[in-house]
Amino acid sequence: MILTSILIALAAIVVVFVIVVATRPADFRISRSTTMSASPSAVFELVNDFHKWEDWNPWGKVDPNAKMTYDGAPAGVGASYSWAGNNKVGAGSGTIIESRPSDLIRIRLEFLKPMKATNIAEFTFKPQGNQTAVTWSMSGKANFMAKAFGLFVNCDTMVGKEFEKGLASMKAIAEASLVA
Repeated sequence: MILTSILIALAAIVVVFVIVVATRPADFRISRSTTMSASPSAVFELVNDFHKWEDWNPWGKVDPNAKMTYDGAPAGVGASYSWAGNNKVGAGSGTIIESRPSDLIRIRLEFLKPMKATNIAEFTFKPQGNQTAVTWSMSGKANFMAKAFGLFVNCDTMVGKEFEKGLASMKAIAEASLVA
């Protein structure tokens, strides 16, 4: 009798958990912005060429031993890179699917580890006087596992902190090139 009550209670908990996860929104968007004392074209060049990401990409600092490979065009549409790193960095690839000089770069991200997902990253560059407002965003659809993970970990905060670090590094590089 007690065992039956425990099993019914556990089943009810599992059902409630599944319902809560299933009803969470699938669409997500993470976005961070900053203003840089550099032209849109100068900042654009730091993003449009994946080889230049090594200088500012925050995930490169999380795992300095991650293996990076480059393929396709040297920059712009068709340029791609792949990474394989530790558990914090995972593995995947990115391909530039849209590149409008000094305006927008859109990248298709294919995550393989730790969880499979396909997302879109965007960088926008908006002139503001002698500065540039740069926005780095990522959007996609969360599967059931990602929605369950999101119940326990605030992904916007976790990924957003890395976006903020990357934008700060990018800003330092872009503004230092004006001094040089």
